[in-house]
Amino acid sequence: RQNNRLDERTTGDLKMMSRIIILGLLIALGSDVAAYPMDGYPYTSIERLEYVKRVYDHEIPGRPVPEGAALPMQAVQPRLLDEPKQPFDFTSDPAVARKIAAALGNEAPEYGVVLLDISDPTRPIYAEHNGGVRRNIGSVGKLFVGIAWYQTLADLYPDPADRERLLHDTVITADEIIRSDHHKVMFFEPDTNQRQYRTIEVGDQGTLWEWMDWMLSASNNSAAATMQEQVMLLKHFGHNYPPTPEQKAEFFNEPRGELAELYLSTLEDATVRNGLDPELSRQGSFFTRAGKNKVPTGTSSYGNPKELVKFLYLLEQGEIVDEWSSRDFKRMLYMTQRRIRYASHPVLVPYAVYFKSGSLYRCKEEEGFTCGQYMGNELNLLASVATIEGPVPGRDFHYLVAVSSNVLRVNSAVAHQTLALRIHRMLEQLHAERDAEVLTSEVN
Repeated sequence: RQNNRLDERTTGDLKMMSRIIILGLLIALGSDVAAYPMDGYPYTSIERLEYVKRVYDHEIPGRPVPEGAALPMQAVQPRLLDEPKQPFDFTSDPAVARKIAAALGNEAPEYGVVLLDISDPTRPIYAEHNGGVRRNIGSVGKLFVGIAWYQTLADLYPDPADRERLLHDTVITADEIIRSDHHKVMFFEPDTNQRQYRTIEVGDQGTLWEWMDWMLSASNNSAAATMQEQVMLLKHFGHNYPPTPEQKAEFFNEPRGELAELYLSTLEDATVRNGLDPELSRQGSFFTRAGKNKVPTGTSSYGNPKELVKFLYLLEQGEIVDEWSSRDFKRMLYMTQRRIRYASHPVLVPYAVYFKSGSLYRCKEEEGFTCGQYMGNELNLLASVATIEGPVPGRDFHYLVAVSSNVLRVNSAVAHQTLALRIHRMLEQLHAERDAEVLTSEVN
């Protein structure tokens, strides 16, 4: 592994930046792209990024990412840093809320949707439809593991350079807590250009930044459980982290009730300190069966659309922990490995999408019904959170959305994709009406 770290101010490729300024954000559906800007490998140690960049530079075979997916690190920033710090205290626009309900049709009662358009921060558009619904949000709960990590890290290391060093240089070996998960991640060896795409196995190694990336971009449950385990160790050992294998084994031999208390307090403390309410959204347990056995919290996990949009809003303000943490967190959410669910509709192709989604479905025997992924007839939960961001000439939108649904017997992934189109078209119409009002006012 390379141990060099580049100053963020010098990592941008000027040629790439100039093309992006000219062409805007052109993001392709289904591309094998990374969740962190592809020029971030020397800075983060995420080896997968080097694969993406080498393909893009035609150094090795593969399908290059489009220009927009090659957005450099310096272009991915919280966009409200220079705006007055307005609290998340918005009143739902009844007309816009009715449009959202109409877009949902007969299934509207089974949806919770919250939308915040901050294309013009001085004139936000905010609307809720069942915004207070609280349900299991599946992998979206990994956001709260991320919050705990960034908060615990900042508490120990106020200087971001120390945080970068720990994330870049600390190598973690997968242990039994990873069992089990079917989600695959990419392993790339820069020295040989060899690539694997597979599940994580006991003994696999990655830096902390890579484990974070596997958790958020690939939505890998093994990686999430590893990061849950590691944040407990970081909280307990402090500046003596990482512990030796012997110290780690001794720590996890503590009474399981004490371990559960440490886990819950670590995540809840971070949630509360960042202005969020654990009674509305929290990740109450580990993401793997082995993790649940090792740290049995006995608590549930859930999320709330309004609270999730509040998280996205605070991230744009640089208020999730601090500016450095918000910036890095946003980069972690920049483009999943491929566009799925809400993020996959072609109308969003020209936009940058910062995204997380989670599902949970369950089926029972029913004559004439075939169970399938995202198509449960007993339970069919799907949650999506997204930040949609230009620039797109003439449509430089910037909006935040959270969706929670439980519509039985339908493909909820397709339903969320369709909703993405309807919300986007609705915003296009609202902005066109606003622009016409401004033009009329200037003429008069």
